[in-house]
Amino acid sequence: MQNTPDKSIDKYIQGFPENVQVILRELRQVISEEAPQAVETISYGIPTFKLKGNLVHFGAFKNHISFFPSSSGITAFEKELSAYEISKGTVRFPLDKPLPFPLIRKIVAFRVNENLANKK
Repeated sequence: MQNTPDKSIDKYIQGFPENVQVILRELRQVISEEAPQAVETISYGIPTFKLKGNLVHFGAFKNHISFFPSSSGITAFEKELSAYEISKGTVRFPLDKPLPFPLIRKIVAFRVNENLANKK
């Protein structure tokens, strides 16, 4: 299955100030590159990538970008994520600092492998 850009995600991103749109577009691109077979959609009102179930979600808020790689994605990278505010299935990246795209790539790759292994 090929990832086709979801127009509703485009609309979601367009609802934010230009500086936030740039970050969201880059985050979307990074996820797409690491999970090219995933399908984009809106779920829970935020951009979602699905691959044999939910893969990752992301969303913009007043002072941060939330990234939702599931609790397993947080647990597996807890040490690397320690500089950020984390909860069971969420990491919050402050808007005033660059997103750690190399780490996000690793987390997405982990989630891809996990979803593919779990659904066999």
